[in-house]
Amino acid sequence: RLKKDVAADLPAKLEQVSFCELTPDQRTVYQQVIEASRKEVLAAVGAQGLAKSRMVVLSALLRLRQICCDLRLLKLEGAESAASGKLDLFGELLEEVIDGGHRVLVFSQFVSMLTLLKEKLTAEGIEFCYLDGSTVDRGSVVDRFQRSESIPVFLISLKAGGVGLNLTGADTVIHFDPWWNPAVEDQATDRAHRIGQRRVVTSYKLITRDTVEEKILALQNRKREIIHATLGSEEELTEALTWEDIQELLSP
Repeated sequence: RLKKDVAADLPAKLEQVSFCELTPDQRTVYQQVIEASRKEVLAAVGAQGLAKSRMVVLSALLRLRQICCDLRLLKLEGAESAASGKLDLFGELLEEVIDGGHRVLVFSQFVSMLTLLKEKLTAEGIEFCYLDGSTVDRGSVVDRFQRSESIPVFLISLKAGGVGLNLTGADTVIHFDPWWNPAVEDQATDRAHRIGQRRVVTSYKLITRDTVEEKILALQNRKREIIHATLGSEEELTEALTWEDIQELLSP
């Protein structure tokens, strides 16, 4: 049975894509990396075929997705002081959400990005809970967030928090970076949108314009059924990509 049939009285779930631009520094690095990646992938495919080049494709796409989040994820020299268009958008959105009296779950697939968000929240004096794959006592962290109305933010690793958590204390969800499979994002959003929730749940997906993130979004919409069928690892998901898909994702 579908959840809408089981819990017909569940409040609505609103989904919104929020776009931002790369900063000039991010754009410069992005263009350099995408050009180098395209050459690297073409060389690998030419030498050993597509099937044996999947890891090269995967690491190229990973680097591009990290640039979209924050240059510090690449650990480049001088990146410590570089601005991030997405981090700026996140800051504006978070301020709006907290000012509106809402509580928010923030998901990212990158633990290193969650670490940067922890630093940002700490610097701004915003209380938060945190959960990733290394968190030992998940139950007590979840309980603390559910009971403490004064804690407005819960930072969660997408892989650690996609299932099995009841977080109806929040009514807002922010997906800091897009995951290949929208079903995994939906599962994460449903930590808040489940039985016991009394408020409308709003889910925001942060996407940088004219990047691989926007292309992933288009790919999700086009290949939703194929992607939904591969709920496994990132390696499995890239198996579903054709050579045409890969060329599109790596196009300038």
